[in-house]
Amino acid sequence: MNNDNVILKVGLTTLGCKVNQCDSAALAENLQAANFSLVPFNAFADAYIINTCTVTAFADFQARQLIRRALRANPRARIIVT
Repeated sequence: MNNDNVILKVGLTTLGCKVNQCDSAALAENLQAANFSLVPFNAFADAYIINTCTVTAFADFQARQLIRRALRANPRARIIVT
């Protein structure tokens, strides 16, 4: 974080299997412990994390849709795709 008074907002979403869901839950806990504010993925955020497993063409399509959705919510946000 840049400043102790600033709490960055992060939107987190998951596509994929239970392992991905477990990874996202652990990531969410770590983000909250580091004083980030988790917001709904469709809300305005400083960063968006898309945890995905793109095994199929449809999964790739879904991931691209989520990236575009995040950019619409905040064009200046950092987008992180795992």
